[in-house]
Amino acid sequence: RVAIASDHTGVALRKAIVQHLRGKGIAVDDLGVDGAASADYPDTAGRVARSVARGESDAGIAIDGAGIGSAIAANKVRGVRAAMIVDETIARYAREHNGTNVMTLGSSLVQPEEALRFVDIWLGTPMTEARYIRRLMKVRRLEESF
Repeated sequence: RVAIASDHTGVALRKAIVQHLRGKGIAVDDLGVDGAASADYPDTAGRVARSVARGESDAGIAIDGAGIGSAIAANKVRGVRAAMIVDETIARYAREHNGTNVMTLGSSLVQPEEALRFVDIWLGTPMTEARYIRRLMKVRRLEESF
């Protein structure tokens, strides 16, 4: 199950991703927003991050104009590891090396076709190497120390 949300700048991209994932048989929780009325990225990214942190979703996608703000906001939720995805290599590394459970996208920076490739790569990449898992445990301990 994938949770997805966008601010007002990412509505069209979010809808394309939702359609793409559902077309592949993946369950999607579309957490909005719709329309052109201004919506704040901490609210939309927060909805995605909380869904992932609570275990309601296996992964999350948050979209805003650049993807930066959503990554910052999502990473404030304990248990979330969010990364802004800008190309296929980062999509793969974010999962394989860093075990991210939320990806963020910038609707002004990526074309829909690119975003769909990034989503597929990100969702399809496992984290399996012991050294990466060891490092992820260190990140968790760091998070728990505050």
